[in-house]
Amino acid sequence: MSTILRQRLSPALAVLIVATWIGCEPATPEYSDDLAYSVTERSLHQISDDLASGRTRSAIVTGGYIARITAMDGDLHSVIAIAPDAMAQAAASDARRAAGESLGPLDGVPILLKDNLDMVGMPTTAGSFALENNFPERDSEVARRLREAGVVLLGKANLSQFAGFRNTASFNGSTVGGSPKNPYDTTRSPAGSSSGSGVATAMSFAAATIGTETGGSIVGPSSVNGIVGMKPTIALVSRRGIVPISLNQDSSGPMTRSVADAAMILDVIAGTDSEDPWSKDADRYLRPYTEALDSNALQGKRVGVIRPPESETDEVLDLFEAALDVITAEGAQLVAIPADELVDPRPEMRAILLQDFKVDLNAYLKTTPSSVDVRTLADLIEFSREDPRENMHTMDYWDESEATTGGRSDDSYLAALESGRRLTRDEGIDRL
Repeated sequence: MSTILRQRLSPALAVLIVATWIGCEPATPEYSDDLAYSVTERSLHQISDDLASGRTRSAIVTGGYIARITAMDGDLHSVIAIAPDAMAQAAASDARRAAGESLGPLDGVPILLKDNLDMVGMPTTAGSFALENNFPERDSEVARRLREAGVVLLGKANLSQFAGFRNTASFNGSTVGGSPKNPYDTTRSPAGSSSGSGVATAMSFAAATIGTETGGSIVGPSSVNGIVGMKPTIALVSRRGIVPISLNQDSSGPMTRSVADAAMILDVIAGTDSEDPWSKDADRYLRPYTEALDSNALQGKRVGVIRPPESETDEVLDLFEAALDVITAEGAQLVAIPADELVDPRPEMRAILLQDFKVDLNAYLKTTPSSVDVRTLADLIEFSREDPRENMHTMDYWDESEATTGGRSDDSYLAALESGRRLTRDEGIDRL
């Protein structure tokens, strides 16, 4: 195991008191910041404003997050590792501000990256020991943009291994990082695949986190952990330097404490990247997202509603209806969608992902340093069958993907793409 991966977090210093009721804050052990500035429950916007005003410094903020992670994450398993140069990054930010050379509103703000995004100085493992020596020579485009904006890249968040695309019984953790736990109730799932990112944001382990999504992996953990998740339109944010599932569906986006925080990050990470050809038109759709925030945005908007089944608990049903009341009070029109009218695109999605995974993963592995022995999906399968740390989980998705032609021109693949787009567009959101 690499040196950085051995820097796992120390055991929790206090017992986690679990909250088991709906609507409460994540439970916190007996812990208080020993610094003059507490990062607990602070939004990215608040921290940015406090850094700009001189109320605090990045070194204090970064140290506060590291202290919380060290004290509280031992049982939650949301963070794989802290960047060894995190405090040096913070000191550099403080020096820039002192010299009147701030790089902008995110300068000095600590953010965690899901461990399938390349970041110089740390391995990108995707949660697998097969990639423990994958120290990228370049930042992913997302990390590059954040670093250029002065962000303190605090470390790597845990995830469902390979973003949940290993087997049909995928769990929300990884062999490298363990199994993240829901901070509201540790007996419940934090959802995946951006499980660590969701838990870390809810627990104030960073000002925000970056997740990825192929089919629910940002919005699911955000919902379950009580935070805001933004899944950008595919290729609005570059996927270069991200361990892929499918370039047809992969996206990367912010997981934050507020909508305003998500907009602040999107302002930085969105845009065209010549090394992600799918993003060639992204700049045409850019807008100043933070400036576009509008408290009256729901006025006159149509919002589709799929009500939960009556078998759901009374608490969930009541909270769901209360949320609808808030939406209508803000001027939105609710459009009921009967459950029997829903279309299921999952068969098409499965066919697309199985074909794409082999193509896109093999392309990513070609970019990894020579220290990575796994160069193809076939190599990954062989490693995971032979390594005792990896062979306790099945690999049916990988086996099925390896059996495909490894191209994007098959008639069956093209038919699945066409059908999937029809079901999700013409017969999906566009019908509203």
